[in-house]
Amino acid sequence: MPQTPHIVSDVMTQTVVAVGRDAPFKEIVRTMDQWKVSAMPVLEGEGRVIGVVSEADLLPKEEFHDSDPSLLEQRRRLSDVAKAGAATAEELMSTPAITVHPGVTLAQAARIMAVRHVKRLPVVDDIGMLQGIVSRADLLKVFLRSDEDIEEEVRR
Repeated sequence: MPQTPHIVSDVMTQTVVAVGRDAPFKEIVRTMDQWKVSAMPVLEGEGRVIGVVSEADLLPKEEFHDSDPSLLEQRRRLSDVAKAGAATAEELMSTPAITVHPGVTLAQAARIMAVRHVKRLPVVDDIGMLQGIVSRADLLKVFLRSDEDIEEEVRR
């Protein structure tokens, strides 16, 4: 009988598409399209997570492409205006990365996502090395169990 997933390592995706801090804008967009992902961890060195670049981080380049935002708008959205001119993952990424450890419960991971308004969390070890990624959809897998599996767990 399969064990009910209770912690992040039970449901995380272990094969993760990621980019280095120097990855150019077009490479990031191409990689997201190729792998059908909406965000990727940004890594340095041997795989330490330093940020996350998402579609939301990439959109300002298009949003401000053919306009000259007013001074007031620029002050309000300084980060987005800066990202519009960004050329690399390091300039585009949201940092610090909001991460989670593999042993964290699914409930804790769901709370982090809700409070921090993120759709996915890179899963890292104690020194920040990438181990996997967990998405909101991964957390919902716990509800895909059959009634029989749930009943068996209750009995145990």
